[in-house]
Amino acid sequence: MVQLFITGFIDIKLTDIIDILLVAFLLYELYNLLKGTAAINIFLGIIAIFLLWKLVTALKMELLSEILGAFISVGFIALIVVFQPEIRQFLLLIGTPRFVRKTKSRMSFLNFNITKAPKLDVDPIVTACQKMSGTKTGALILIAKLNELRQYVETGQILNARISDQLLLNIFFKNSPLHDGAAIILHNTIASARCILPVSSKKLSVSLGLRHRAAVGVTEKTDAIALIVSEETGEISYSKKGVLVLNVNPSHLKNFLEKEFN
Repeated sequence: MVQLFITGFIDIKLTDIIDILLVAFLLYELYNLLKGTAAINIFLGIIAIFLLWKLVTALKMELLSEILGAFISVGFIALIVVFQPEIRQFLLLIGTPRFVRKTKSRMSFLNFNITKAPKLDVDPIVTACQKMSGTKTGALILIAKLNELRQYVETGQILNARISDQLLLNIFFKNSPLHDGAAIILHNTIASARCILPVSSKKLSVSLGLRHRAAVGVTEKTDAIALIVSEETGEISYSKKGVLVLNVNPSHLKNFLEKEFN
């Protein structure tokens, strides 16, 4: 058996190195699978708790180790429930021939970089909101940041179209088949329209409709920015991190979007 001896008292076997590399590769594949979904935050939280458990076990902190150990053992069942769609997708991925062909290109995880939010062409979005405000055309626009909102994009009509104020106006035109629901902007394109979003259970003013509740609901769960144009009043509003800012003018909206994305 090949062994490496470090500093005379830590011995690392060749199988230990292989074990570490395989675990790193598995975690990288899971990260790629979950990236762009709300589940990535849960995944990172579970890893943090597991590492903390290992640390307190190594330090022989018995009480805390017992508590975290019990949490992790029970949490395994919860993990299966929470990640059921992702686990199914991961197993399907492993069973396809493309997985083997893509493995080589994915071994670049050693050059891991933190992704930044993409720059956004805000002018057509602000122009569209201003025009829809003037005509009291109801609209809900969701702009993705690091979370790619895949679970919501797939509920609507896929467009993958370049952002333009005319296209946004056509999407939310009252007689358009796409006007009901949200339009999602991802990677500086209109990825999808007529998307279904979760509605917040937070107590809001009775004067606010489902668009405002959906805007608050989705920004509570993701890092996206939601823009709302009221069909009743024509007022422009936006939501960030579950906080709703009502009745903003176009210049305020432009400054806000420039600050968030550019």
